[in-house]
Amino acid sequence: MIACRQSQDRLINFEGKQLIVDSTYAVVDSISNFILPYHNHVEKMLDSTLAYASLDISKTDGIYNTTAGNLMADIILEQAAPIFKSRTGKDLDFVLLNHGGIRSIISEGKVSARTAFEVMPFENNTVVVELKGQSVKEMLTYLIRSKRAHPIAGIQLVLNKDDSIKSLTIQGAPFDEKKSYYVATSDYLVSGGDDMVFFKDALEVTDIDYKIRNALIDYFTKVDTLAPKVDLRYYKIE
Repeated sequence: MIACRQSQDRLINFEGKQLIVDSTYAVVDSISNFILPYHNHVEKMLDSTLAYASLDISKTDGIYNTTAGNLMADIILEQAAPIFKSRTGKDLDFVLLNHGGIRSIISEGKVSARTAFEVMPFENNTVVVELKGQSVKEMLTYLIRSKRAHPIAGIQLVLNKDDSIKSLTIQGAPFDEKKSYYVATSDYLVSGGDDMVFFKDALEVTDIDYKIRNALIDYFTKVDTLAPKVDLRYYKIE
């Protein structure tokens, strides 16, 4: 609580003290009754079925890529590409997210807006970063050394047994170190999250003002069934 006394032209006193709000405070029925319809409406909206998952979708069911990671990266590629194109006239090349950003599995069964909040509880925005070829190579080194299935889409990375790169294609074309590429990611990673320091050399950063969670909800709304697979977008030849 803050209190102050003020003369006609200047502040003469300022006081503050902390008020603990805990279980000792009784519920005010009038306020609770006023809020209840809105609370119930929000709960209903969050739990309304948007799609159906045909399997448990997890970030731990693959070594180099996972069903949850592939789904999230594919969603961002599909949802963000037309927004980026309409605003800049440029094409999105690929997506890179972080494995740790996936906070929940998607269980087999109904998928709702609440599912999206559970998977992505953070307020991360989708941003598109222009990276020169050398920075993309640094990104690949990061991916290989991290030993984690960071979500990617629009790119295929194949490793030899010794972890050297056998092949790399972006949008189906061989990687060209002389080119620059547009990669969709999160504002958290662009700011250095998960030690993805290669983003600091970005030639350009475009915030498309589209939360990753909202992209998930929009995608769930327009599809019937989720059935992602662990695939060959990133793997090692054994």
